[in-house]
Amino acid sequence: MTRFDAATEDERLKLYADAATAHRARSSDVMTVDVDPDSDVTEGGEVPPWIQLAGTELVLDCTDDELDRLKELLGEFPEFRIDELVSPEEAEGTNAVVTARSDANRVAGFVERAFREVYGLDEEYRAWVTAI
Repeated sequence: MTRFDAATEDERLKLYADAATAHRARSSDVMTVDVDPDSDVTEGGEVPPWIQLAGTELVLDCTDDELDRLKELLGEFPEFRIDELVSPEEAEGTNAVVTARSDANRVAGFVERAFREVYGLDEEYRAWVTAI
C-alpha cells in the first residue's frame, strides 16, 4: 500500500479494501481504521470512532444508540453477524465483535456504511488506516 488516508467515498472504499487485502495477505493481528479527529462530528468523547479488522472479525465500540444502528445495518449484510457484545462496568457503551466472512470489497462497504450510518459521519469525513 502506498497511501493511508482518504476523504471521499470512492477513495475510502478502495483504501479499506486494499487494507483488508493487505491485512489478510500478511496474516497480521489487526487492521485499524481511525477517523481523523478533524472529521469527527459524533461528539462521542475524546476518541473519534475506529473500526478494527482481525481476520474475519470486525471490532467497534458503540453507544446504545449506535449499537441499535449497527444491528439495523447488519440486516443488509446477511453474511455478517454479531458474535460478542461486551459492556464493561467501568466504560460507557459496548464493544461489538462482528464476524465478517466476506471478501475485502464487502468488508470495505460495511466499514464505510458503519462510519456513515452507525456513527453518523459526514460524507466528506477523512479516515486513516493506522495499522495493517
